[in-house]
Amino acid sequence: MAELSVAQRAVLAQMVERLPDRTLKTLSLAVAQMPGAKARALAAMLAEEAVDRKRRNVAFGPMLPLFRARPDGVESLTFPAGVLPRLWKAASAAEPGLLSKLDDIRLREDDPQVVAVADRFCVAAAGVIRDRPDVIWPDAAGQEQQREAGLTDLARCFDLAILSRRALRSLPDWILRPTEDQLAELRLLIRDAGEITPDGGPRLLEILFGHLGDASLVLRLVVHSSRAAGKEGVLSSSEMATFVNRLIAEVEARVARIGAFRSGAGVDSGQTIKDDIAWCAETLAELDMTLQLDPEGDWGKAARDARSRINRGLSATLKSTDKALDKAMPTKRVQTSGRMTREVPNLDQPVPPEAIQTATGLLTLVGAIRNAAQIFGIESQRSQLVHSVIDRITTYVDQTLEAVNAGEVEDQPRALATIETLAKFLILIDATDPAKTVRRRAASAGSLSKTA
Repeated sequence: MAELSVAQRAVLAQMVERLPDRTLKTLSLAVAQMPGAKARALAAMLAEEAVDRKRRNVAFGPMLPLFRARPDGVESLTFPAGVLPRLWKAASAAEPGLLSKLDDIRLREDDPQVVAVADRFCVAAAGVIRDRPDVIWPDAAGQEQQREAGLTDLARCFDLAILSRRALRSLPDWILRPTEDQLAELRLLIRDAGEITPDGGPRLLEILFGHLGDASLVLRLVVHSSRAAGKEGVLSSSEMATFVNRLIAEVEARVARIGAFRSGAGVDSGQTIKDDIAWCAETLAELDMTLQLDPEGDWGKAARDARSRINRGLSATLKSTDKALDKAMPTKRVQTSGRMTREVPNLDQPVPPEAIQTATGLLTLVGAIRNAAQIFGIESQRSQLVHSVIDRITTYVDQTLEAVNAGEVEDQPRALATIETLAKFLILIDATDPAKTVRRRAASAGSLSKTA
C-alpha cells in the first residue's frame, strides 16, 4: 500500500491537531493495531503529536487553563482553543533544538533546566503573538475588535509566564495559611507583574485563577494581595474587584436556577441542583469568612439578597414536599369498627410516573441541602421535614406489608415495587438505616408470598 500523499498528510495533520487528548490516545491505540503503510504513517503522526503535546504542556503549563472555560461556569479570561496549537507550533519552531530538553524523564517540571527552556518558549510565544498575529489567530469576519483585544490580552499573559510559573509553586500556601514571608512573596510578585505589563497584578491573579478548582479561593489571593484589600469599601474600587463581581454574578445565576427548580417546570432535579446549592453555600461562606462585607455595600446587599432568595425558594419547596408525597403514596379511608375510619394505602390505585418524578426531585433537594441548610437559615425546617417523611414512609410501608401478608392485595408485585420506591425516597434524604429496614422487610414479605 502506498504511503500517505502530501495532501493527505496536510488534511490529517489539521484533524489530529484538533483532537482532544483522550481521543488522541484512544485513536493511537486503535491505529497501532491496523496493518498497512498508511496506517503506520498515521500512527507515526499520532505519536509525534502526543510527544509534541507533552512538550507544550510543560512549556505552556501556566497558560493552559486560559484556553478552556471554567467547569463551574464562573466568568474567566479565556482564549479560543484553536489558538493554542498554532501558537505552540510557531513558538517551538523558533528554537527546535531545545525541544528535546523537555523530554528528559529524569528531570521534573520544576527542575531549573526544564524551567529555563520552558520560559524561553513562553518568551518566544509573546513575540510571535505580536509579530505574526494572523498565523496564530486568523481574522474572522465581524470579530475584528474581539480578536485585537484578545491578541493584546494573550501577549500580556505570556509576558507574565515566567512570574506565573514561579507563583504556581507557592499557590497552595497562599490559599491556606500563608506566613508573613509567603504573603510578602505574593505582593512582590504582584508588584513585579505591574511593572512588566499594564494591569499586571490582576492579570497575574487571572492566570492563577484558572488553576483554582474552587473559584471562591481566589478571594484569599485578592485579600492577601494588599493589607487593606479585605474591606469592601477599599476592594470594590480596586482592580481586583472583578473577581468578587464574577463570584456574585455566578451566585445570582445559580440562585435563579434554584428558584426555577422550585417552580417545578421540568428543571433538572439531579446532580445539577445539588451542585448549585452546595456551590452557593460554599461561596457565600467564603465571602463572609474572607471579606469584611459592608451590609449597605453592593456586595453585602447582593450576598444578603442571595441568601434571602435561596431561603424563600427552599422553604417553599420544603413545604411542597408533603403534598408531593400525598400523590406518590395514595391512600383511601376505610371503616374499622362502628363509625370509626382510618387512612390506609390505596394499593389498587397506580401511582402516576410524574408523581414519583416530582417527589424524587423534591426529596433529592431535601437531601442536597443537608450541609447548606444552616447557612441558609432553614436547618430546623429541613430537620422537621426529614423526620416527618421518615415517619410517613415507615407507616405507609407497615400498612402495605400488613395488607400483603394478609393476602388482601391483588397485585403484590406492584405493592412491593412501591415499597422499593419508598426505600429509594429514604435514601435520597440520607435515611439509610430506615431504608435498609424497609427493604429487608419487603424482601421477607416477597419470600413468604412466593411460598404461600
